[in-house]
Amino acid sequence: MMQHHNKVSILLISSLLLASCAMGPDYFRPPIDTAEKFRMAETEGQSIANLPWWELLQDEELQRLINQALLENRNLKQAVASVEELQARLRIARMDFLPKMDISANAPAMGTLGGFLIPGFPTPFNYFGQTTLNWELDIWGRLRRANEAARADLMAREENRRAIVLTLVSSVAQSYFDLLQFDMQLNIARRALSSWEESVAISRAQLQGGLISRLDLDQFEAERANAMARVAELERQMVQKENELSVLLGKNPVPIVRGHSLTEQLMPPEVPAGLPSELLQRRPDILQAEQTLAAATARIGMAKAARFPKLTITGFLGVASPALSNLLLSGSEFGAGGLGLAGPLLNAQSLGFDQRAVEAQARQVLAQYEQTILVAFKEVEDALVAIRTANDQRQAQQEQVEALRSALRVADARYKGGITSYVDVLLAKRNLFNAEFALTATHRLHLVSIVQLYRALGGGWSPT
Repeated sequence: MMQHHNKVSILLISSLLLASCAMGPDYFRPPIDTAEKFRMAETEGQSIANLPWWELLQDEELQRLINQALLENRNLKQAVASVEELQARLRIARMDFLPKMDISANAPAMGTLGGFLIPGFPTPFNYFGQTTLNWELDIWGRLRRANEAARADLMAREENRRAIVLTLVSSVAQSYFDLLQFDMQLNIARRALSSWEESVAISRAQLQGGLISRLDLDQFEAERANAMARVAELERQMVQKENELSVLLGKNPVPIVRGHSLTEQLMPPEVPAGLPSELLQRRPDILQAEQTLAAATARIGMAKAARFPKLTITGFLGVASPALSNLLLSGSEFGAGGLGLAGPLLNAQSLGFDQRAVEAQARQVLAQYEQTILVAFKEVEDALVAIRTANDQRQAQQEQVEALRSALRVADARYKGGITSYVDVLLAKRNLFNAEFALTATHRLHLVSIVQLYRALGGGWSPT
């Protein structure tokens, strides 16, 4: 008869759990309007984001630096440990579905008295051991929503780790390209300095011979000093950039080995962006914001369920005896069990306000999710227009440099022949120096824009 009663109780509890539904709203991805294609996209095809980073960035030294950063970067290590923390917390949340059982034992230190002073319960003067049971029945879905929130928190933290990996790859590449730009500009500045030193030496000889005035020499010396200042500035920027890159690598400041020069870097001739809809499924910060929204939605159900009574199965079972030798004999058993119901009373209104607060938090997270998407599309469009215009700008600047080199040769020949004044040479050299600097910066801009597009698209992972 007792076994039949237990079976009926188990079936009743199972039916309650199956029939009950979790309180609060279920999560669905909010509707987001996306265009059919990116505004500044020029080519169609598989997105450049489908490429693994080592196929996009083919400089072997750069690949070595990125691999080292992925192993040693401290921010990434922190993100990995954070994911491991939430994995453990999700397992803790899953254990809430199971009964809680505790074991305790007692050995009297002050002598013994009879058996059970109150039938069914031992006294502190007994030898006894007992186990207690506490099992919350998830009628209102509080535990289910808690597990949904914990799972979404874990997935959000995993997307954060992926975002740090992507940011790390792009940051190392951009810092490396910055170094290559400083290398080229430093060579230009040193060549300009050497040229101005030669001009100063010639002008001093001409001044002594009475061929030019002191004003000419002062102008050449001023340009030489300007070139010296640019060399010192670039040397400082180079070392500081190496220090910045060293931190990304998880190292104290060290010199950075270069591979190919800036103009020798290989990049895809076409950089298709793919479909805008893929961005919602690929870019890690968008996925992180979405999982944060899913967690906030689940917590609405938790807050709502907390306003209803908790149904629990409680009980204890054990053995007790005044004498240790009789502890396992018949008649020493004791136990009790039953259903417990506990609900809020005086704090019911407070729990209502808590639910309102959680709902307001979910609306905040929704706005943040939508803002993240807007920023993501803006960054993609910025990178696309930078790639398109940088290529045109570079071609125009290359033509400018060639024309200014020709102008310098003509001006220098005319000046040495006494046909024109120093002003033509000075302007030609200054213009060429600035144009070569600008061309180098545009080379770097084109490379960095491709890397920025790769990052903005959530590169390195398939949207499926």
